[in-house]
Amino acid sequence: MTCYAIGHLRTVEMGPEIVAYLKGIDATLAPFDGRFIIHGGGKHHFEGTFAGDLIIIEFPDLRQAQGWYASPAYRAILPLRTENAEGEVFLIEGVGTDHKATDILSSAP
Repeated sequence: MTCYAIGHLRTVEMGPEIVAYLKGIDATLAPFDGRFIIHGGGKHHFEGTFAGDLIIIEFPDLRQAQGWYASPAYRAILPLRTENAEGEVFLIEGVGTDHKATDILSSAP
């Protein structure tokens, strides 16, 4: 099942460290078949507010996503981001192409 690395970065101090992180991240994704599907971009609000930037990286599955985050190559550049940006980062698994909204009811308490 497809897995996504989600980043909601509320603040980013643009500087040499973030530039180095951006220049290095693509090479860390390649061995795990990761690819950006959202990386900032314009927001068109319908409801509420959303401060910061949204980043979504797609991986073929949870194992690949976990492997990327734990990889020595990514760990080497990670401090460039964590020391210059604030926000949340997590992995979340996607749903199949046949998923319906009511499918979540079978796991509800």
